Amino acid sequence: MVPSMSVAALVLAAGRGERLGADRPKAFVQVAGRALLLHALEALAASQEIDQVIPVLGQNDRPAWGELALQLDSISKLSDPIIGGAERQDSMAAGLAALAADVSHVAVHDAARPLVSPADVDRVVQAAKRAGAAILAVPVRDTIKRVRAGRIVETPPRSECFAAQTPQVFEVGILREALAKAALDGRIGTDEAEIVEALGIEVCVVEGDPGNIKVTDADDLLLAERLLAGRREGSAAE
Repeated sequence: MVPSMSVAALVLAAGRGERLGADRPKAFVQVAGRALLLHALEALAASQEIDQVIPVLGQNDRPAWGELALQLDSISKLSDPIIGGAERQDSMAAGLAALAADVSHVAVHDAARPLVSPADVDRVVQAAKRAGAAILAVPVRDTIKRVRAGRIVETPPRSECFAAQTPQVFEVGILREALAKAALDGRIGTDEAEIVEALGIEVCVVEGDPGNIKVTDADDLLLAERLLAGRREGSAAE
């Protein structure tokens, strides 16, 4: 008998978002009338491959979470939030520690990516179930230059360059081992795939949607508003 694969999604929402210039933590900034975090939770909960959705909040975010209470009842698969740490990897460790023993795979998603599609979540989880590790990413459109001290070091082939997105999905054991090694080495990765790569494990790339943007500054927020409005108009026309 093939063992069942339970998949939990950790939605990282502990970032402060200073570049956004908002009066609240970034995950709770509103776009199209709802917090960024709510959009992300709903998208992951709508995925057929996700069994449980767990928000990972900042230390001081429980009051802001409480303000969302009336909007949370409609989100299926939602678990109580847990408190993350100062660094992304601290939040990841806290999230992994909270997983039930039967969870085989974990999908890590940024609350600041409110536009991910459930279909793309399905595809990247399916890839991780086959390969052990997979991320969403999109091909870059510009020529990329590696630069050091203001001078070009290398121009990698554009066909080989992708911009990483989330969710990033891993077997739980792989991500736990990667976090432990990163802590031992004193390495801080910019995403989960980077520290998994340090184990020598291949990470599968599933081509995502350029619309799965990360909201970092005010311009991103305006773009997210436009994209969500376009989706609503498209749904209404069907």
